[in-house]
Parts: sequence; structure tokens; C-alpha cells
Amino acid sequence: MLYDAKTPREYMDGLEDDWRKEKLSQLRDIIFSTDPQVIEGIRYKMLSYGDENGVFLQLNAQKGYVSLYVGDASKIDANGSLLQGIDRGKGCLRFKKSTDLSQTQIDRFIQKTIEMWKAGKDIDC
Repeated sequence: MLYDAKTPREYMDGLEDDWRKEKLSQLRDIIFSTDPQVIEGIRYKMLSYGDENGVFLQLNAQKGYVSLYVGDASKIDANGSLLQGIDRGKGCLRFKKSTDLSQTQIDRFIQKTIEMWKAGKDIDC
């Protein structure tokens, strides 16, 4: 789903108060706790996270899941150990209502993503 928000606050305020908003908020908290200097914005009608060199993560609430767009997840987690229990496509991770983030290693995956981005490594699709 695409939201017509101009700012992250407008995006969050436009979400229904349901499990998707809660899951998206949890992922935002993980991103900010990993890197408090990350710049949050809106890009392609989604929440985006990056620095002065560009965007390296995006978040969006879909109808049946929350998407975390990461580029090529296999470049970040080649053996898939950090993404066990997470539904994924080539460039996105999908968090459904039943996904318990505390039972995943998404925090470590996000940390590794940010470290690789800051080191100038290629994580794009």
C-alpha cells in the first residue's frame, strides 16, 4: 500500500491502529537503536532510512504484512542464519501478524546492514 505522506510523522499518523503499526514501530525502534544518527524520510511513499550517501532501508505497511526493503538480503546474510523465521523476497523481508520480532535476529540483520552500508559495501539488488 502506498501512503500519501510528506513526512514520517504523517506516514505514522496515517496508519490504522492495528498490528501493522505496532510491528512497523518496533522495526523503526530497532533501526534507531542501532544507529541513532540515521536519517528518516519519505521515499517512494514509504519510510526511508539512510545517511548523506543515500538510503539503505525502507519500511512500508502492506495489507497483510510489513515490508522491510533491504536491497539484496543474500549479500547481507549469505547463509540465511540471521533471517531464519522471516518470510523474504529478493529485496524485502515480510513481517506478518504472527511474526514475533523478539524471536528473530532482525536486530542483528539490521546492524549488519548498516555496518556494511557505512563500510561502502554493495548491498543493492
